[in-house]
Amino acid sequence: MTSIPTDRSPDSTLALLREGYRFVGDRCDRYGSDIFQTRLMLEPTIFLRGRPAAKLFYDTDRFVRHGALPTRGQRTLTGVGGVQGLDGAAHRARKAMFMSIMTATAVRHLGQLFEDEWRARIPAWTEAGPVALCEEAGRMLTRAVCAWAGVPLADGDVARRTADLHATIEAPAAVGPRHWRGLLGRRRAEHWIGDLIERARTGRLPAPEGSALRVVADHRDEQGRLLPRRIAAVELLNVIRPTVAVDRFVMFAALALHDHPRWRDRVRGDDAATESFVQEVRRYYPFFPMSAARVRRPFEWQGHHFPQGRRVLLGLYATNHHPQLWPEPERFRPERFTGWRGDPFSLIPQGGGDHLTGHRCPGEWLTIELMKRAVTNLTCAMSYRVPPQDLALDLSRVPAQPASGLVIDGIRRSD
Repeated sequence: MTSIPTDRSPDSTLALLREGYRFVGDRCDRYGSDIFQTRLMLEPTIFLRGRPAAKLFYDTDRFVRHGALPTRGQRTLTGVGGVQGLDGAAHRARKAMFMSIMTATAVRHLGQLFEDEWRARIPAWTEAGPVALCEEAGRMLTRAVCAWAGVPLADGDVARRTADLHATIEAPAAVGPRHWRGLLGRRRAEHWIGDLIERARTGRLPAPEGSALRVVADHRDEQGRLLPRRIAAVELLNVIRPTVAVDRFVMFAALALHDHPRWRDRVRGDDAATESFVQEVRRYYPFFPMSAARVRRPFEWQGHHFPQGRRVLLGLYATNHHPQLWPEPERFRPERFTGWRGDPFSLIPQGGGDHLTGHRCPGEWLTIELMKRAVTNLTCAMSYRVPPQDLALDLSRVPAQPASGLVIDGIRRSD
């Protein structure tokens, strides 16, 4: 039996908060190992990175998700009782609900709604002067995904709903006011969506067949029961919120085009190049830092013992920057994805494993489609400038982004 390298600190909670996305990868490098252990909030915790580790982590015979995500994350980001914390038959039934929404036609439809929103905003941006792309993208995504999901949203409510959704995304790794705003945003969002669920069920709100609102409102669990109103609200928000979070990937795509201008011409009108570019943005830039599980029953792996109930965290960012998986991981190189056929355990910005039965994000295809539409609009539909600003990414902050939200100006329609 080989002992798992142990971090020298008696508790690493403050170090994790200080180091953010770098925490897992830096310690794995320090110990020359893709596994180490420490304590978080005084609880023994095992950390993993890399492809073999990801393959292990998404083995549902060895791990469960129930009780793995800290309560502060459930109360802000995912919602209490959501699909992320389910296992077995309950998870399969709930995941099937999500996957039924993610048809190829539905994915293209949301992409088109987003593109229409974008092009409709260009004249206003031309008149407005400087705009923060991340903020604008968030509001466009909120409008698009609500229209797509069958969720009514008045123009005057867009900013408020987007702000609440952003607050839930900002809150899990935060302390103080940023976390409190997330709690409040979660409460308001669940009340808003819960009311719509109730109205859809009673027929007071028409919900189109096949829409996310209709599917979630009508969904029955593995025992044939309708989801409680609050759980249904949580799950519909688990469609809407992650879609709005794609605004960060949109911003990162624009940042990559700014930092690597030769790719502007390479992606223009070339779907394969755009796909490679989008995948490298997803690999290179910080999104989710890690994912959590607990050991279902004791087992041995690579000579290491995993005791029952032990919390295990897989470094998503650390795996996406693993030097054995990705040569020169700190260089932005979209060409690495030329001809790439996919691997469910190496590129894992939104989790790994199987979409249909595992815990990989069901909205990943939506993310890729929306990002491709954004890249096309940035390179073909408009011209713009990126004025001087601080574009540095603080990887100690989760989620990370440039403080400016990436300001652009001099916007003109190109077509």
